[in-house]
Amino acid sequence: MLRVVKVRLYPNSQQQQLLAQAFGSCRWLWNYCLNLINQTYKETGKGLSGYEVKKIIPQLKKEYEWLSLTYSQCLQQVCLNLGVAFNNFFEKRAKYPRFKSKHGKQSIQYPQNVKVADSYVSLPKIGDVSAIIHRPIEGKVKTVTISKNCYNQYFAAILFDDGQDKPLSNAEGKAIGIDLGLTHFAITSNGSKFDNPRIITKHEKNLKLKQQQLSRKQKGSKNRIKSRKKVARVHRKIANCREDFLHKLSRRIVNENQVVVVENLNVLGMMQNHKLAKSIHQVGWGMFCTMLKYKAEAEGKVYQEVDRFFPSSKTCHVCLNQVGSLPLDIRNWTCESCQTKHDRDINAAINLRNEGLRILTSGTGDKACCPDVRRSRGGRKKSTTALSVGQEAHTYP
Repeated sequence: MLRVVKVRLYPNSQQQQLLAQAFGSCRWLWNYCLNLINQTYKETGKGLSGYEVKKIIPQLKKEYEWLSLTYSQCLQQVCLNLGVAFNNFFEKRAKYPRFKSKHGKQSIQYPQNVKVADSYVSLPKIGDVSAIIHRPIEGKVKTVTISKNCYNQYFAAILFDDGQDKPLSNAEGKAIGIDLGLTHFAITSNGSKFDNPRIITKHEKNLKLKQQQLSRKQKGSKNRIKSRKKVARVHRKIANCREDFLHKLSRRIVNENQVVVVENLNVLGMMQNHKLAKSIHQVGWGMFCTMLKYKAEAEGKVYQEVDRFFPSSKTCHVCLNQVGSLPLDIRNWTCESCQTKHDRDINAAINLRNEGLRILTSGTGDKACCPDVRRSRGGRKKSTTALSVGQEAHTYP
């Protein structure tokens, strides 16, 4: 099974210069090949694959001798990654590939010939770079991606095969439904509520001060570079705090449950609401769901997503009666059919858990909610459909 361990690197001044040269060469090659593909498509109506643009590297080395200073397989991997980026675009998994800038994060990828020891990582044409290996890397190293952030910190993401088979998923065990929110970050079906840490709010004053100082510095000056690093340091602190919270919460949920059910949220669509965009941006729902998914799959547990249009908040989990409208400001409501008092978020989490179990047991993944099915005014029922596991079949006309 493939695993990834990200470690911190501490290159010396000479190694930093060599890495900067490698970053620049790979970035230049990416931009050159992307421009070549764009021009070829405009002239002929046909594009180029990653393997086709890789063949022009020897010719480019003759024209630009400084390309030979970078490890050849790093340059080849740039062309292959560009081909993968176009495939992701055509299959609608990502946006159109963009040109890379020398500002911001930089990265290169070594597909082989990298040695990982106890206290260093050996890179071709770079040498032995000091590293803190905080986890054992047992298995065959596949690829190593070297990256540098805006605060001039270096990292190595080591992909290796531990030689073990991926565990088969098993849905037998405790199941939990998770409803994500803003006031409370996560509300579970067993009644637990985890508060939103609001990390950006805690550092907002410091970040505003550092950004004001940056805006007053003259462009191109050394003081502006120093001020930019101070801003990057605050952003790094925010990102680290957010990842720490998400990692701890996702690990706790995966360890305590066998089946994890969440809602497939349209985060980009929800960001269009300018009143909630900032709050949605800082919580990290997408990152949290990604952590739940890969951690559950690595341990043979089940991660299930429910369709975003499933009326989890408006449906009573006791009698399955659905209300017509339920504004966001209403956090508690009473079912008109069975008179059960509901906490909006806990009720939604229970419905998500039941719907996730229904999808798993049905084996088809069909939706339980049908747009063409409506309730009758008198309460009579004309057709039947089972909406959840472990409950009686309820009917909707």
